[in-house]
Amino acid sequence: MTGTGCIHIYYGDGKGKTTAAVGQIIRAAGAGLNVLVFQFLKDNSSSERKILESLSNVTCLPGREEVKFFHQMSNEERAEAKHYNNKALDEIVKFCSPFDVLFMDEALCAVQLGLLSEDKLLSFLECKPEGLEIILTGHEVSERVEEAADYVTEMRKIKHPYDAGQAARKGIEY
Repeated sequence: MTGTGCIHIYYGDGKGKTTAAVGQIIRAAGAGLNVLVFQFLKDNSSSERKILESLSNVTCLPGREEVKFFHQMSNEERAEAKHYNNKALDEIVKFCSPFDVLFMDEALCAVQLGLLSEDKLLSFLECKPEGLEIILTGHEVSERVEEAADYVTEMRKIKHPYDAGQAARKGIEY
């Protein structure tokens, strides 16, 4: 794929996927572009969200008020989360055309965990509005989604304090 409106992927087991995407959003907003943000598998309390919401040309769509980790969900909760995420993508598709950049944080994780339809995501990527830049993050990317992308960056963990038992820190990891 070439031309305007590229698809960007930041994935891997390393820290920095959302951080890199937010940096791209800041750059876009600083250039006067209008940005739409939706965070799958996250509530509305992340530190990056607070600053993004303060920017006049960044719109953060509200997510769920409470989000459990996948391993904490019952089968019923997983089915409900999948329904919610697929409906959220439907709404994003309807809502995104006036924007220049769309950031779908953790969309790749939602697909990987079976909480978002990969076919639905790919259909959108293939038929996205002309000129729309799309940024996706997550731990893994399928061959099909990678093939649809223009930029693919893998974040690879070499060392992380979490491995030594340190909990995630506000302002650093979230």
